[in-house]
Amino acid sequence: MSTANSNPLLQSWETPYGLPPFDRIRAEHFVPAFDVARREHLAEVDAIARNPAPPDFDNTVAALDRAGRLITRIESLFFNLTSSETSPALQAAERELAPQLAAHGNAISMNRALFERLDVLHAQRDALGLTPEQRRLLERFHFDFVRAGARLDGALQQRYGQIVERLAELTTRFGQNVLADESAFRLELRDEAELAGLPDFVRAAARQAAADRGLPDGTHVITLSRSLIVPFLTFSERRDLRERAWRAWTSRGEHDGPHDNRPVAREILALRLEQARAHGYTCYADYALADTMAGTRAAVDQLLQQVWVRAKASVENERAALQALQLSRGDATQIEAWDWRYHAEKVRQLRYELDEAQVKPYFPLDRMVEAVFDCAQRLFGLRFVARPEIRAYHPDVKVYEVRGADDAPIGVFLHDNFARPSKRSGAWMSSYRQQSRNTLRGDDPVLPIIVNNSNFARGAAGEPTLLSFDDARTLFHEFGHGLHGLLSSVTYERLAGTNVLRDFVELPSQLFEHWLTEPSVLKRHARHFRTGEPIPDALVQRLKEAHRFNQGFETVRYTASALLDMAVHAHTEPAGPDISAFERTLLESIGMPPGVGMNHRLPHFQHLFSGSSYAAGYYVYLWAEVLDADGFDAFAEAGDPFDPAVAQRLRRFIYSAGNSIEPTEAYRSFRGRAATVEPMLRKKGLVTP
Repeated sequence: MSTANSNPLLQSWETPYGLPPFDRIRAEHFVPAFDVARREHLAEVDAIARNPAPPDFDNTVAALDRAGRLITRIESLFFNLTSSETSPALQAAERELAPQLAAHGNAISMNRALFERLDVLHAQRDALGLTPEQRRLLERFHFDFVRAGARLDGALQQRYGQIVERLAELTTRFGQNVLADESAFRLELRDEAELAGLPDFVRAAARQAAADRGLPDGTHVITLSRSLIVPFLTFSERRDLRERAWRAWTSRGEHDGPHDNRPVAREILALRLEQARAHGYTCYADYALADTMAGTRAAVDQLLQQVWVRAKASVENERAALQALQLSRGDATQIEAWDWRYHAEKVRQLRYELDEAQVKPYFPLDRMVEAVFDCAQRLFGLRFVARPEIRAYHPDVKVYEVRGADDAPIGVFLHDNFARPSKRSGAWMSSYRQQSRNTLRGDDPVLPIIVNNSNFARGAAGEPTLLSFDDARTLFHEFGHGLHGLLSSVTYERLAGTNVLRDFVELPSQLFEHWLTEPSVLKRHARHFRTGEPIPDALVQRLKEAHRFNQGFETVRYTASALLDMAVHAHTEPAGPDISAFERTLLESIGMPPGVGMNHRLPHFQHLFSGSSYAAGYYVYLWAEVLDADGFDAFAEAGDPFDPAVAQRLRRFIYSAGNSIEPTEAYRSFRGRAATVEPMLRKKGLVTP
């Protein structure tokens, strides 16, 4: 399995667009392929470190950016598969490889000779005559190495390496535990009494979920896929079943046994504290925030508190409306977390003459995909050409060639939209290959291969998949991330696409959501799946009026999760806190409104514990919302949501610049000034327009 002749991972991929040869790859190929790729990468790095010539940008920094292309190719494939189409064999390989890959990263970042070359160049950076992008690359690489422990000495550096390797094991286990709990749960609805209140589109999705699990015709199953569990909690008249489903959804990772994430998270938190203190920080939150736009806990807390106080007041107004409707119907039960969506939907129907069953027929998945492609064409001149003859890693996945306005190739886009037991929950963007022009002499520039994943509940056989308005927003959101990867136009891979500061990375995605709510987009693409009739103006108006409805509920859920994240990563307990007790205490201290719940509880908070990207960083969605609300106002001020001049600046400074420009400077270059918070507060209905 380890030779190029027998292992497709080590061979040249003579496939369309250089896509992985998915049909030839097996789980058992990865461990031996990584062995070869690690050795090759170490040899490349050693050659840079031992170069007898004095260090310069080309022989050290640019060379480091080119190094490791084989291992990067294999890693990108491996981690995309373990997220989107995993198996017991892949999960076993993931557990085996996690500490090995962490150790490999340590071997690179703690190569003293290599760091000394970078350190010399970094100290001389003002005198090297570098372009702004070259300087940015040098500064980012130097910062990466320092953060990875390159300046630590002796035993402390050795211990730091052990921490990194153990964290890789634990974060892998955390994600696999959540998937195990999600895959194990199914709520079977056996008769009409248990289906009471569910509209046809929910019943159809539940039938399809049962069919996907090999259950007999006519069976209905509710899974923990968000696109199924949320509609069930919204429409089911069976309060007992709503409670059962809600408790399963919110207790993922919190069950005694082999999939219990409580001790896993506690150890992660203890190790992160030790990691932060090795760098001289008081807590992990301070360490994490040092490389963000926010910079400090105080800056994050200021933003979160501005929203938290307003959101709590808003949620109490919403609660009063729900209780008033309850009482008018002779129902005096206390509103619990499994009740809120159900009662809110009744109020929404009454107040705005809207219900999900009326809206969803205008949002079939295929038409919404056409909508995101059309918006990308009108803004940036992109064309998405379907390539149905190319098979990806699962039959659900659609492959598109992406071309620019001049018909030049831009990249490849994979769209994977449906929930399945082999796929982790949520929605995300990833890449199989990142854009780069830093190639060996004579080689073509590297074009990106980008994938969007969602977990929509598939429509019944022969029926279209109908999206809720929130599902459609998710589609637009992830496509915004996808454009960030596809439109990347930088020289160096380390700076490409979404390799930006974490509180900037959500700007391109959240900004793109705005085009979904543009009336011209809705009228063009939101068409009834049976008749083809465009969505009525009156319905568009009601959707617009209802846009801020229940925003207190949604904002409290998000902000509570962000406050919890920041607090738990500010802990200073050497052994790590008991996460269940910590969560209870924190929610009590901040005055968490009853009956609302959070977006994520700690035992299944994968943003925090399936990796480190969003640890002490869940606030970034709100930070980016300040930027996206202010940024979209540029189009409003121009009088056209597709204004060419604004779109050109948006592409140049936000979607194409990657990390080649410092993010605050990038935003100023796009907008002409710094962002202000008021547009975000207005958007959420938390201040008077």
